[in-house]
Order: sequence, then structure tokens, then C-alpha cells
Amino acid sequence: MKSIVALQSIVTPWSDGLEPSDAELGAIEVELPLILAERDLLDALIAQLDRPASEFNARRIRRARNRVLAARRCLANRAADTAMPGDAA
Repeated sequence: MKSIVALQSIVTPWSDGLEPSDAELGAIEVELPLILAERDLLDALIAQLDRPASEFNARRIRRARNRVLAARRCLANRAADTAMPGDAA
């Protein structure tokens, strides 16, 4: 029986294109506040699953949702600012 390790280069050949480009890293960095806010919201929702409902958890979820909305608003405003250069805004 052959080991998959012996065939690894055939199964998943290495490519120099596996690393993200500078443009992709820049896009991730721009969206990072939204990604972190969505992660915090998901964390709050998951924490609520195995606990009884409480006002503390409701506030935590509400704050996390507000952070997601604020991050989305900032991202949308940034996109609108770049779409209208100069005095068009």
C-alpha cells in the first residue's frame, strides 16, 4: 500500500500563486474591522446557545450587532468616497 505522502506532490502541487497578493491583503485589511465585528457577534450568539436567556447576554448581542452595523456603514462610506473623487461628493 502506498502512502499519500509519497504522492503529495502529485495530489497538491506547490504553486507560487498560493500566497495572497498585496491587493488581496489590502482588501482584507480594509474589511478587517467588519470581519472582527461579525466574529464578535457570532461569538455572542454562540455563547447564548448554551446559557439561559439573560439581560446581560441580550445587551452583549445588541452591542455586537451595533458594532457590525457601524463597521458596515464605515465600509460603505469609504466605498462611496472612493467612487466620487474630488468635489463630486
